[in-house]
Amino acid sequence: MASEKMQQGLVLGMSTMAFTICFMIWMMFAVLGVPIKELLQLNETQFGLMAATPVLTGSLVRLPLGMLGDRFGGRIVFFVLMMVCVLPIYLISAATEYWHFLVLGLFVGLAGGSFSVGIAYVAKWFSKQTQGTAMGVFGAGNAGAALTKFVAPAIIAAASWQMVPKVYSAIMFITALLFWFFTYEKKEHLVPSTVSFADQLRTLKDPRVWRYCQYYSIVFGGYVALALWMTKYYVQEYGFTLQTAALLAACFSLPGGVLRAIGGWMSDKFGAHQVTWWVMWVSWICLFLLSYPQTELVVQTVNGPKQFTIGLNEYVFTALMFIIGIAWAFGKASVFKYISDDYPQNIGAISGIVGLAGGLGGFVLPIMFGALVDLTGVRSSCFMLMYGVVWVSLIWMYLSEVRKTPVLGSGSSGPAGSAS
Repeated sequence: MASEKMQQGLVLGMSTMAFTICFMIWMMFAVLGVPIKELLQLNETQFGLMAATPVLTGSLVRLPLGMLGDRFGGRIVFFVLMMVCVLPIYLISAATEYWHFLVLGLFVGLAGGSFSVGIAYVAKWFSKQTQGTAMGVFGAGNAGAALTKFVAPAIIAAASWQMVPKVYSAIMFITALLFWFFTYEKKEHLVPSTVSFADQLRTLKDPRVWRYCQYYSIVFGGYVALALWMTKYYVQEYGFTLQTAALLAACFSLPGGVLRAIGGWMSDKFGAHQVTWWVMWVSWICLFLLSYPQTELVVQTVNGPKQFTIGLNEYVFTALMFIIGIAWAFGKASVFKYISDDYPQNIGAISGIVGLAGGLGGFVLPIMFGALVDLTGVRSSCFMLMYGVVWVSLIWMYLSEVRKTPVLGSGSSGPAGSAS
């Protein structure tokens, strides 16, 4: 029998690997969607819907999966979830119509629900003093969004886009088996049977939960949305090839995933509020700069009209995306540090609720990005939208945490399920 420390290490390592693969598959349309868009002659809104469809399912199932993980154990729920996704992933290779991709995308999206199962499963193996770091390491599996930008273009270049889902289904099957054989479960980690689903859902009455949902809709929902959108953005805005565009888009996705572990450590050391507060301000500044569209300006001077070009070149744009990726990596970890501090006995259900909100942000935003481009013709309108969302969070955070002004009710009451 493995020692307690070895069991902790295996649970954290295998869960992180499994979540990385699930996230890689969840984000597959970030690259796969580009050749499909050309094949089916889709407009921007249709592309946004197709890319975001897996995110919808992955978001909606996070709450029930988090609750099932609390009740039956994260190990069995995580394993079954991965196995269920194998066949739908493979079937994408045979899809030929737009509705085929939408329907199969809904089933593939189940992989995104792995987060609320895994985060609670991992957290329960560690003490409160190290939970932030452990959850940050697990959350680094978000780097799967960058991994798909390395793997999928290479497969498409070597074979065809149809080969991507075939390879991904095999990877998911192997990962599920490895996870099952190299992880453990403890009965004491399960929520007592006397705690009903209704009891777990009562935490929705706590305004803090809604506030954390708002934060996460930016740092995670915005991350997912831009991870899906950036490859196409580079292709259309700067004229790069699919392979180069995916590589540059990974400059945002990669730090947004792997640095989450550092965000967990920072949240343990400095506190969730301090980290989240600065994350929001860095996001606000970067999104303000990213929002400015490419502009041709004609100025009447004493020597006649002079034309100036104002806008971000690909180098400045990529640098800003890299910075915001780092900030959101820290923010994703700090939001879940709030949860582990405030809801130690109900972390699965609460992480499911907050994860649901973040995932819904990742579903709605790409569709809105596409609609804004179709309506305005301005590609940077996606950043204008995100800039406004960050403003809402900054104001809410200032009133609720900095000035301690009640917003949506008092936040001082204890969470349901954590007082027991």
